[in-house]
Amino acid sequence: MSRNVIEITNLGKQYRLGQVGTTTMADDLKRWWYNVRGKDDPFLKVGEENNREKKGTSDYVWALQDINFSIKEGEVLGIIGKNGAGKSTLLKILSRTTSPTVGEYKIKGRVASLLEVGTGFHPDLTGRENVFLNGAILGMTKTEIRRSFDEIVDFSGVERYIDTPVKRYSSGMYVRLAFAVAAHLNPEILIVDEVLAVGDQEFQDKCLGKMKDVSGQGRTVLFVSHNMAAIKSLCKRTVVLRNGKVYFDGSVSEGISKYLEAANSSSNNGLIEKHHRTINTGIVFIRNIKLDNEEFVKGNSIYFNNSITVNCEIEFLKDLSNVIFDLRIVSADGVEFMHTMNAYDNDLRDIKTGMVKTRIVLENKLQPGKYFLTFGVHLSDGATLDYLENILEINILNVTKDNQKGLIYDFKLGYVRPNAKWQIS
Repeated sequence: MSRNVIEITNLGKQYRLGQVGTTTMADDLKRWWYNVRGKDDPFLKVGEENNREKKGTSDYVWALQDINFSIKEGEVLGIIGKNGAGKSTLLKILSRTTSPTVGEYKIKGRVASLLEVGTGFHPDLTGRENVFLNGAILGMTKTEIRRSFDEIVDFSGVERYIDTPVKRYSSGMYVRLAFAVAAHLNPEILIVDEVLAVGDQEFQDKCLGKMKDVSGQGRTVLFVSHNMAAIKSLCKRTVVLRNGKVYFDGSVSEGISKYLEAANSSSNNGLIEKHHRTINTGIVFIRNIKLDNEEFVKGNSIYFNNSITVNCEIEFLKDLSNVIFDLRIVSADGVEFMHTMNAYDNDLRDIKTGMVKTRIVLENKLQPGKYFLTFGVHLSDGATLDYLENILEINILNVTKDNQKGLIYDFKLGYVRPNAKWQIS
């Protein structure tokens, strides 16, 4: 039976809003006075949950609260949740880059962390020098680093630039080399935050393959991502964080469903708030997105076989060429199975500064059930300008507009019910 390599008990992290540190001198004196009298820290009794959708009144907020779970040796755990749910804070605590306010955690084994692009890199040093620097930070000897050096460079794909200062690297080259170092230095525990989104698809596939290899060797992987396909491919278990607390801990398919339920706006008002954005460059903003079908039963519920019409309003803050609009529909368990772009019709657009409207009409052969809509704006060179993941919930009903009694044989095999002609003789 596998042993626990990470045990987290009643873990919490509290921050004081608007301050560089978590306390003032007055707060420290108050804590000292309570401690002298044998009383609990008074500031642990105040503070609000980590919920950006509510306007708080307290100067203190719990980024994490009452976190309890354990991770076994060789387990691949996916940690998912909305932006600001506490995922990165949890990984920083486990990586020992910050300390918890309350609770404790125990880690058995050497940890390698990749929490943000270029973690542990010095911009003025070359890629070669940073490999040795980062390896030393991770606790490796020079001999161990030298033994793995060629494999690290080959995996990263930056051999031509290995003797160039990394400040001249693109963000993609940064993360390639940083991941290669972390993954090849034989950690017992590998912690990876959502940095793989910087790399291209080929490199993301290499990283996922490497993490599978690492887990196959009995090592433990903690993986944070908004890419549900990657979570489903790599992980055997998920922990869903919501407002700084554990919302769900269990199977991957159910965890993804819980995450999607919490992550989407669950309404048809169409207005996009700042906290919905997954990726944004500050150049383009999707301001409004909504379903615009002739009839809704309630909310975003659509009759089976009715087309799906999506209207978007996008604000461009500068003139851009070769703009791509990207729409995806994802199932409740995270499978991305419908995708359309104007680029598929060679319809790349040159857009002037101002507001642009798009209207997409999709033929609907989706099986009855719950789905989620993702919308993005990109350039033809692959740059993402704005990206809203799982922004709207779509419910396909088990009835048609003309038949309210329910569809015959409503068991769901696959996600699409195609038009098919049967010949039986």
